[in-house]
Amino acid sequence: MPVIYLDNNATTPLDERVLEAMLPYLREHFGNPSSSTHAYGWTAGAAVDVAREELAAAIGASPEEVFFTSGATEADNWALLGVLRPGEHLVTAATEHEAIRETAHYLEQCGVRVTVLPVDRFGVVAPETLREAITSETTLVSIMLANNETGTLNPVAELAEVAHEAGVPFHTDAAQALGKVSIDVEKLSMDLMSFSAHKCYGPKGIGALYVRRRPRRDVRRVRPAPLLHGGGQERGLRSGTLNVPGIVGFGRAAALAADALPEEPERIATLRDKLREGLSAGVPDVRLNGHPAERLPNTLNVSFPGVRAVDLLAALADVAASSGSACASSRPDASHVLRAMGLEEERALSSVRFSLGRFTTLKEVERAVELVADAVREFGASFVGMEQP
Repeated sequence: MPVIYLDNNATTPLDERVLEAMLPYLREHFGNPSSSTHAYGWTAGAAVDVAREELAAAIGASPEEVFFTSGATEADNWALLGVLRPGEHLVTAATEHEAIRETAHYLEQCGVRVTVLPVDRFGVVAPETLREAITSETTLVSIMLANNETGTLNPVAELAEVAHEAGVPFHTDAAQALGKVSIDVEKLSMDLMSFSAHKCYGPKGIGALYVRRRPRRDVRRVRPAPLLHGGGQERGLRSGTLNVPGIVGFGRAAALAADALPEEPERIATLRDKLREGLSAGVPDVRLNGHPAERLPNTLNVSFPGVRAVDLLAALADVAASSGSACASSRPDASHVLRAMGLEEERALSSVRFSLGRFTTLKEVERAVELVADAVREFGASFVGMEQP
């Protein structure tokens, strides 16, 4: 029996329909879209245009506002490094992904003042907290839409409104949100937004940054300075030969994800709830981490008291899940997200993230419940009284 894959927040399998769209651009249509003097380049360029239109349509943007990158990490770096300068002020949150946290730390070393906002016990940033943090020196606010570990959704539209009242542009890392919740950059009042293809059944190594073209009234226009210099691709803002197969795949993945709303997220949420109910029935004292309602439909983060998550996951040879962010999975420390939410270290170390996806079935969920419950009962006693790592 194949391993049950419940780690879709780390990455998703490539949808066959996406692969089919990509294959011609790995084979016969191999041209460089910057080659403007022959049909090979024209074909590649036309495919990039279509993909840009597909992604733009999926997020309610115009194609001119979509810039392709190597992934959400580059998009996050570009949004911050391309905007902030020494002496300026960045406001972000304690539960951000490492792509924002580490970039903010680097900016601090370069002379940018950084304010890290606390979150409540569910992992949510309160608009009033943001309002109190903004000063006349604040240049950018960056707060994620959906948390990768708990699935908690931040009220980014309200947070952006607070930032805009002070004339400050707003960026959000939406890598985990595309295809799981409805995204409209206008309704959410976004100025900058980061995306990743491999979180929504597209290929790895391709992402995008949305950059608002026409600033809102009284909000400073934001146009990130290039991080990469060279041939002037992406309208002079992101040089480098375009990853045409990846871009085509991203466009197709975004279109498929948008077409599946809202039915697919509702189906997955039903399976997620069945997983939680089954675990609660089979394992005593299972505790939910994150917001009980305002969260991604596919994400379930729970603590198994007295059980070290890394040991439990090692015992679950037939279930693929995680103890937190894939980018930090090799670190033995307790999750910074859970600690920021106020969880004591022991509970944080006993937390497992299950993230379901498009190809998850009810049978797999039911089997996963059995396997997890059996593992906790069989190995739990030996995990009690955990030593600190």
